[in-house]
Amino acid sequence: MYRSRSARSSSLREPDSRLSESDKIEGAGSWDALEWTKIDPVARSVPSGVKQFLLEAEHVIVEGYGVVLVNTDAAGTLYVTNFRLLFLSEGSRDIIAIGTIPLATIEKFQKIAMKLPSGSRQPEKTVSQRLLQIIGKDMRIIVFGFRARTKQRRAVYDALLRCTRPARLWDLYAFVGCPSRFSNTNPKVRLLNEYWRLLGMGFYQASMRAIEDGSFTLSNEWWRISSVNSNYTMSPTYPFALLLPKSISDDKVLQACTFRARCRLPSITWCDRGTGAVLARSSQPLVGLMMNMRSNADENLVAALCTQIAGEKRRKLYIADARPRKNALANGAMGGGSESSANYFQSEIVFFGIDNIHAMRESLGRLRDYLDTYGTTSSDGMSSFLRHGGWSWGGGNLSSMSASVSTLGDTGWLIHVQTVLAGSAWIAARVALESASVLVHCSDGWDRTTQLVSLASLLLDPYYRTIRGFQALVEKDWLAFGHPFSDRLGMPSISGSGNMPFELSRQASTGSLPSSPMRQGSGSSSSQAQNTSHAQNQSSPIFLQWVDCVSQLLRMYPFAFEFSSAFLVDLLDCMLSCRFGNFLCNSEKEREQAGISDACGCLWMYLAELRASEGSSHAHYNLFYDPLKHDGPLLPPAAALAPTVWPQFHLRWSCPSEAQGGEVEAECRKLTRKFSELQRAKEAAEIRLNEASVTVESLAAELRNEKLVSTSARDAVKRASKETATIKRAVQSLGFSVYFTVDGDCNVGIERNPTEIPQQSICSVLTKDINGSVSHSEKADFSEPASEMEDAVSDNPLIRVCGSLCPMHTRDGECQWPNAGCAQSQSQLVGLKANFDAFDRLSIYDSYFGN
Repeated sequence: MYRSRSARSSSLREPDSRLSESDKIEGAGSWDALEWTKIDPVARSVPSGVKQFLLEAEHVIVEGYGVVLVNTDAAGTLYVTNFRLLFLSEGSRDIIAIGTIPLATIEKFQKIAMKLPSGSRQPEKTVSQRLLQIIGKDMRIIVFGFRARTKQRRAVYDALLRCTRPARLWDLYAFVGCPSRFSNTNPKVRLLNEYWRLLGMGFYQASMRAIEDGSFTLSNEWWRISSVNSNYTMSPTYPFALLLPKSISDDKVLQACTFRARCRLPSITWCDRGTGAVLARSSQPLVGLMMNMRSNADENLVAALCTQIAGEKRRKLYIADARPRKNALANGAMGGGSESSANYFQSEIVFFGIDNIHAMRESLGRLRDYLDTYGTTSSDGMSSFLRHGGWSWGGGNLSSMSASVSTLGDTGWLIHVQTVLAGSAWIAARVALESASVLVHCSDGWDRTTQLVSLASLLLDPYYRTIRGFQALVEKDWLAFGHPFSDRLGMPSISGSGNMPFELSRQASTGSLPSSPMRQGSGSSSSQAQNTSHAQNQSSPIFLQWVDCVSQLLRMYPFAFEFSSAFLVDLLDCMLSCRFGNFLCNSEKEREQAGISDACGCLWMYLAELRASEGSSHAHYNLFYDPLKHDGPLLPPAAALAPTVWPQFHLRWSCPSEAQGGEVEAECRKLTRKFSELQRAKEAAEIRLNEASVTVESLAAELRNEKLVSTSARDAVKRASKETATIKRAVQSLGFSVYFTVDGDCNVGIERNPTEIPQQSICSVLTKDINGSVSHSEKADFSEPASEMEDAVSDNPLIRVCGSLCPMHTRDGECQWPNAGCAQSQSQLVGLKANFDAFDRLSIYDSYFGN
């Protein structure tokens, strides 16, 4: 049954929304509900609006218009670029995440032809729908629907054939996608820095000059860094520098390497400087079918891993074989095998029973099909609640629920994860509790061995549980020691295309899970994968499985890790997309030959730039991280090693709402972000407060200076006033009258009666205020009490001389001068003694001075 046009428009406005329950129940399924023939044609030119979504150096190769994303029932435009499949919603023109996938992340794709009943007007005809199924390595299955008779599906399919598996390594997007923006130091330098940290010489900093002149071979009392493989002549899959026992020379190392598969001899990957215990790795020994081949050089090298314990005998050695015992015996037929404890002193052989890469690949495929079948968002557009009449969950059939759980167990993925976790925990316990040395190997020593030693190192060393330490761990154990990422991802290597023939099956994905009855292959051509033997397919999710194990530890110990689950998801997405050069090629030697570090961007710099945008509140940081709570080894008991489906990675496409980190974590992150904002606001307010305090202090200092100046000015005015009053009284005592005009001029006149000298003189004088401006005081009283003046001048020797010479000074010590004028003036009357008698006889009334 077809829906109306309005229903389609509503779907376009919300591209990520699901079909309503009524729509799904009315139709025969969401495949039937799609309006295949009612999508209007769009112009074939690439619109300028898509350019805003393209990365640097990304360009469109093929585009398809009027395409329907069956998973979400959203119509839009599908673009094939040189980096990814990009799906834009027709209504909002936004990217729909589930329909956008990097080309390197596509594991396989296939055409599907489906016939649906036509409308009621032509019941005798059927409409064939053109579908394209995309199966990703990141647990998603996407289905695109194309309109009939447009040949758009053929164009997209051919573009995927050309671009998903390029013929040459240099055709990957990583070589053109902004390598200079995310440049980093040479990985060799970073490896040496990690070696020096393990030796207790972290204060040294490596450089390319030290690598070129060979001066990086430092050592301590037990171990040394060897340059025996500096040119990769001994082992092309090992790093250029190896951490080896100090007692073993390079000549003995060259002899011992021939006894191990691919010359991957025992090498130290982690060591405990306190106890001398080491964690070493290698490949299987070449003991042969009869298990009777031996090598003295190899036995001496392995024995040197067990240094002497202080005051005790030599420490114990455990040889951990990651394979099942039967697989180890079977390898003996091809020259491999496992060690004999009789040939290695004080050793014990342990088998962990971890399956090979093919079992892991098939297990992940079954888990992907399980999630697609029972998830909320399925590749057939139908919720698991409604499929087959609701039998899977919503029908209330308890037996079906049990069947679903058993189906999850049948995938085997959680069992494999638990096995890896248990083996790593056992190794960490032997090193931490017994101070024993452990040598780990599988067949080639680059898959299961890498999983075990890196996970055990993560449990033993808190440094590896930080973001920076986790980067060092991945680069050391996974990249430097030659995990074949190109082969496991199906990407081309330095020698050409990858050794995994690409699967172009037109049949539905295989598996024991029930699939939609409309998922029927066209049968027009056979799958190329069917012509490929099981052993030739070298792709396998080994690194993905290891990161899954890390997420399980993060769930068990939420306070022990600096990084969050979101950091692990972004790391996996970058690795699967091949956008950066870190995980290209199969070994350090191949990456150096291809010039990866110079030609491609660095994944770690990209992730660091993401974190720098938000600081400590970024999703990559674990909110609950407490380095003091777990500052030693993590030793989980066996009962705690019960893994679950990793929601943030496994469920993000099939169950998007359940894949979130949880409401508690989301609220904590929101509160942390708000706290960071308040903290920044507080810091800004404190800065403004400090600036205001400095300003206030400056103004206070200026005010104090102004007060000092004002006080000095007032004192000066007071002194000037006193001097003026004294001079005036002295002049008045001589019979003159002194007047100060408004302008400040001084007028001196002659008194008619010299005896009538006023006791106080009222005159106008010039004064200065605090600001220095001149003002007039019309009634300024400059007189002071005689007692105060006498006290002020009694000690003046000049006054005593004046008193002895002055004729007006009586014998009783009293001064007959009017108003004590001579004493108040402090004097200038001493010089008048010679003419005083004549002066005294003069009369100012005789017109002595003339008119």
